[in-house]
Amino acid sequence: MLDTIRLDDAASEAVIIDQTLLPAEVRELRLRTPEDFYDAILRLAVRGAPAIGIAAAYGIYLSVKDLDTEDFGEFRKALMRNHEYLNSSRPTAVNLRWALDRMKDVLDQSSGLPVGKVKELLKSESESIAREDAEMCESIGKHALGLLHPGMGVLTHCNAGRLATGGIGTATAGVYLAEREGYGLRVYCDETRPLLQGARLTAFELSASGVDTTLICDNMASYIMSEGLIDIVFTGCDRVAANGDAANKIGTLSVAVNARHYGIPFYICAPSSTIDLACPTGKNIPIEERDAAEVTTMWYKDSMAPDNIKVRNPAFDVTPAELITGIITEKGILHPPYQETLLL
Repeated sequence: MLDTIRLDDAASEAVIIDQTLLPAEVRELRLRTPEDFYDAILRLAVRGAPAIGIAAAYGIYLSVKDLDTEDFGEFRKALMRNHEYLNSSRPTAVNLRWALDRMKDVLDQSSGLPVGKVKELLKSESESIAREDAEMCESIGKHALGLLHPGMGVLTHCNAGRLATGGIGTATAGVYLAEREGYGLRVYCDETRPLLQGARLTAFELSASGVDTTLICDNMASYIMSEGLIDIVFTGCDRVAANGDAANKIGTLSVAVNARHYGIPFYICAPSSTIDLACPTGKNIPIEERDAAEVTTMWYKDSMAPDNIKVRNPAFDVTPAELITGIITEKGILHPPYQETLLL
C-alpha cells in the first residue's frame, strides 16, 4: 500500500492518498498551498487525527518554504496566518492544533535566526512529527498485542489504521502485529455511517493485508456481540478529555454501550498527543456538524430521504470514561481513575 502521506520536498508538495476515492481507486493527490491542505482536511481526502496532524505540519512548512523575505517579523506573520487558517479546517481532532502548535513553537524559539535556517528547522520538525507518529503506532500495537490471543474476535469502528496515521494505525496496530505473529484474528469492521470509513477504508486495508475481515452494518454490532463473536473492541480517538471522556467517530458511543452490556472490554487506542488536559470533560469537546448531503444523497443515485427533511449529521460522539476499559497510548495502557492516570 502507498504511504498515506509523505513530503516531496523537491517538488514543494505533500503527497497523500485521496481517501474520498477508496476503495474503487487508489490515487495520489499533491498538496502545495494552504488552500490545498485546508480543502483536503475538510473534505476528508486526508483524515484520522494523526494523519491530519502530519498534514498540518507539512502544510505549515510548505506555506512558507518559498516565501521570499528575510524579515523575521513578516515571515512570522505569514506563518501565523496560515496556522490559524489550517486550524479552522476541523474543530474536533486535537492533533490538528497540537501539530500546528509544535510548528509555532519552532518559530517562537527561532527568533533572531536567519529566515533560511528557520525554514530548515520547520522542515525538520514536520518530518519529526511524521516519524514519531510511525513509532507511536508501533508502540501502541505492542501494548495492544498483550491483550490479544490467537483466534480472538475484534470489533473496530471507523478507520484508525494505516490510512489514518503515518504508520500501522492506532486501533489496528495490535491487529497488524498479531497478524505478523500468526494469531489468526477475526476482525469485524463496522461500516461507519454516513461516510463509510469502516467499509471503504478499514475493510479495504485489513483485507488487503491478509487479515480475516468481515464487514457489518453499524446496527449489526450488538447482534454480532450477542453471538459471542466479539472478544474485544478497539477504536481510535480524536480527543481525550482530562476526565477520560473520549470523542471518536459517530457511533462509537453505541459500540461502547453494547460492549458494556455484553461484558466485552472496550479500549480506546490513541497517541498521548490526543489527550487534552485543558479540556475538563467530554461536554467541552466541540462536535463537528457536517453537511446533510452526506446522509441523504452522497452515496445514492437518487436521494434516500424526503426533500427538505431536517437532518442532523454530527461527525463525532463522546464515550463517557466509565464505559472505557482502558486507553492504550504509546506509553502504555491507562486505566481508571483517568483523572489520575492521564497525568502520568
